Amino acid sequence: MSQNEVEKSVPTLADVASLANVSTATVSRCLNSPDRVGKDTRERVMKAVNELGYAPNFGAQALAARQTNTIGAVIPTMENAVFARGLQAFQEELGRHGKTLLLASSAYDAELEEQQIRALVARGADALLLIGYDREPEIYRFLEKRGVPTLIAWSFNPAETRTAVGFDNRAAMRALARDVIAQGHRNIACITAPTRSNDRARGRVEGIRDAKVEAGQDPAEVMIVETPYGIGTGEEAFRQVMAQAPDTTAIMCVNDVLAVGALRAARALGLRVPEDISVTGFDDIEIAALADPELTTVHVPHREMGRRAAQRLIEVLQDNVMGQSKELPTEIRMRQSLGPARKA
Repeated sequence: MSQNEVEKSVPTLADVASLANVSTATVSRCLNSPDRVGKDTRERVMKAVNELGYAPNFGAQALAARQTNTIGAVIPTMENAVFARGLQAFQEELGRHGKTLLLASSAYDAELEEQQIRALVARGADALLLIGYDREPEIYRFLEKRGVPTLIAWSFNPAETRTAVGFDNRAAMRALARDVIAQGHRNIACITAPTRSNDRARGRVEGIRDAKVEAGQDPAEVMIVETPYGIGTGEEAFRQVMAQAPDTTAIMCVNDVLAVGALRAARALGLRVPEDISVTGFDDIEIAALADPELTTVHVPHREMGRRAAQRLIEVLQDNVMGQSKELPTEIRMRQSLGPARKA
């Protein structure tokens, strides 16, 4: 088949409109803003789309509208359920407004993240969602020069000027640390993801130290162990704490996966939780309530954050105004893994 014959056989917007007995404008609205089309009409149009095998020419649409209707997001990892839950809600909300998500994962590598940001912009992403504030100023200058709106998620810092939809990691961990200290714990350790280029982990560590200062304790007493994300690494970090600081009575982990690893190590070492040692997490993903014992942690509204982030980016593309940052509340989930400090 010649190229001309192929082009003639490709269904067009007009073909869909004719089969569905609607205007081409209605077909366009149905594909790009389905919430603006009645259910019966939408179903009729989509039936025609499926029968004809029609696919929109997004390249032509992008040239005409100067938008691709795609939003890019770069997350640190796809292995963490925290990001999966929030990104699912983010994508669902984008889809309701006819937008498509382009997703990349940086594996916590700052150089790789920069490459991915530039690649998403090169592929025509209208806006970007980034996790946390930490990255080189040059990257932000690049995005500003290219006119690509950028929203920060999973963090909220009132001292930062960049627009964010997220939560205050430092304040959330400070609140949990206060409860740990209120149970009589003084010898506290922290198992954290690497804090370099990770303001979320760094803020959570600082929150523990804040609570120690408030209680009149020395923040330098907190033993810090940095380790990559994972249950196995959480186990290894727990063993390291107990080997180097056996007087520790509470271990605060900066996410639930590390905390579950700590629980497994405690069991293997014959330590009872929370009678011999308390363990806490952060995020309140499903594994926290399934752990044995159930994990005391900080609940983060991941789905709400993803939904609100999508709405904010859609608004800025429509109105060209980013607006103010939005702080979302966190809550402490008190469960069985936190108890009173054991007596010396």
